[in-house]
Amino acid sequence: MKGPRRSDDGAPPTGQGLGGGGYGAEPESLGVYTSCSPLALDPFIAPEFSAVDWRGVARRLLILGSTGSIGTQALEIVAVAPDLELVGLSAEHSWEPLVAQAREHGVRRIALADADAAARAAEAWTDGEVLTGPEGLMTLVIESEADLVLNALVGSVGLGPTVATLGEGIDLALANKESLVVGGELVTQLAEATGAQIIPVDSEHSALHQLISAERPGTIDKLVLTASGGPFRGRSRADLEGVSVEQALQHPTWAMGGKITIDSATLMNKGLELIEAHHLFAMPYDRMDVVVHPQSIVHALVHLCDGASLAHLGYPDMRVPIAYALHHPERVDVAVPTLDLADVGALTFEPVDTDTFACLRLAREAAAEGGTAPCVLNAANEVAVHAFLAGRLGFLGIADVIAATLERVPAGPVLAFDSLYEADAAARTAAAELVAERSLA
Repeated sequence: MKGPRRSDDGAPPTGQGLGGGGYGAEPESLGVYTSCSPLALDPFIAPEFSAVDWRGVARRLLILGSTGSIGTQALEIVAVAPDLELVGLSAEHSWEPLVAQAREHGVRRIALADADAAARAAEAWTDGEVLTGPEGLMTLVIESEADLVLNALVGSVGLGPTVATLGEGIDLALANKESLVVGGELVTQLAEATGAQIIPVDSEHSALHQLISAERPGTIDKLVLTASGGPFRGRSRADLEGVSVEQALQHPTWAMGGKITIDSATLMNKGLELIEAHHLFAMPYDRMDVVVHPQSIVHALVHLCDGASLAHLGYPDMRVPIAYALHHPERVDVAVPTLDLADVGALTFEPVDTDTFACLRLAREAAAEGGTAPCVLNAANEVAVHAFLAGRLGFLGIADVIAATLERVPAGPVLAFDSLYEADAAARTAAAELVAERSLA
């Protein structure tokens, strides 16, 4: 049985770096839209999550990466939401589904990162404007007059649109974790300066956002992210020698695109999520943890100062956090089953094996080092994962390439966004050289 769809539908090209697009998938029926009771607005909400009351007002929405699984599920929600007005769509190169989406939803402006795809779209679709390349994507963000941008792009290519969105003071529903992994404090400081909200879409960060917003400062001792453990949970490092791409893509819980599925198999996904959570919630790394939870029912926990712990539970379905982000601060009905704990039967948890899954350890080390180290980590991971998917690198080689890249490209201070672009380029060059040295092809 196919699992719930989650994030991307493929890995970006090795040389793409900090600029790009999205991927394609087929939507499922969402159900009938009805509004739940409005959320009670808590007096303590962090500045980047400050609530805006949208009741009775159509919110203008721009979706970046609309042909990917997050984007297509967001469109399901938009289709039955009278309070959301779609003003633009973008994709990497999937021009045919993008044009079909524009026609279906009456959108008059789209952007494609790939120039050839944009040219084909412009020939086939004369009902609106087709923008081209990273510059076209930026134009779409800046000129859309959107109230909310959903950034569902894959990889570090999402950083530029995130910066453009927040720089314009536009609220951001963020599914692109790399924006915060790479951009870090520069991104959150930009949000604070312009007053734009950052509302996380990742299921774990959405869960933490909901748990944290009800608590006063100083009451939270620790944040805990859960991980399914991926397809290789319980395996030793020796067991992972020679695993195939097909085996690594068999995620036990989520049906996702190639890049994020491999990140889940290596547990790099959890490392990136720790860095994202650090920036979203201003929590020190020594007060965050990851625990393996195979059932994927508990999405996150917070431990409080009085010894109590709060958990966010629900069946794994990305439509829930997407709807939360698009409608925040209100909730709406989503056609997903209510959790039946008796039917689930048991919830189990176990520690992470960081000896076998070295990517999580490498992510923690890069996060602790700070500066451009997380940017280097992310770039090296994107190159290594792409090489693995292309059959040019073994599974265990992913962590080896990342570790060697972190050694070759020393971390430096982040003085401006230019520092990140330089570190990203240097890391991609180093990682590509390391892959060539280890190439299986």
